[in-house]
Amino acid sequence: MFEIRVICDPADSEHITTTLNGLFDTGPVRRYPSHGTEKDRLYVTADHRPHSDSWPTPQEAYATAPSIISEIGWTAQAATDKPFGQDIGREFWLRKAAVLDRIALGHDGDTNDAADLATHAARHVMEADGVTPGCLNGHPRQYVRQQYAQWAKHKSQ
Repeated sequence: MFEIRVICDPADSEHITTTLNGLFDTGPVRRYPSHGTEKDRLYVTADHRPHSDSWPTPQEAYATAPSIISEIGWTAQAATDKPFGQDIGREFWLRKAAVLDRIALGHDGDTNDAADLATHAARHVMEADGVTPGCLNGHPRQYVRQQYAQWAKHKSQ
């Protein structure tokens, strides 16, 4: 994992962020004004993007996950604890997307309401991480599995 710092014209910030997200597995971009100029300073934690064939399997990603009932309870409680209009945060979306993915996996095929909800929630995680859906070739749920596995690993340490 490494940190990237970019100083750029504000008009270029979005393009640079999108490009970095396409090249690396990035965290959220932190944006600050540059000292003494009208430029933006962008900071992003990044890691080399795994190849699509290295997505974790659902069994690998959710090996240490709490029960589905427990995760539904956690997401419901987290949603009610936040004041209306306040950002609920990445952990909420990650855990919600993961539990919806696990529910969808229990159904046959990917063409069901649970799969649609899991994909929608996965896109919220990608948005929170600054990842554009096109970068993942249509694999938002695999992205959630990858991010959940990483989150669970760091949470247990």
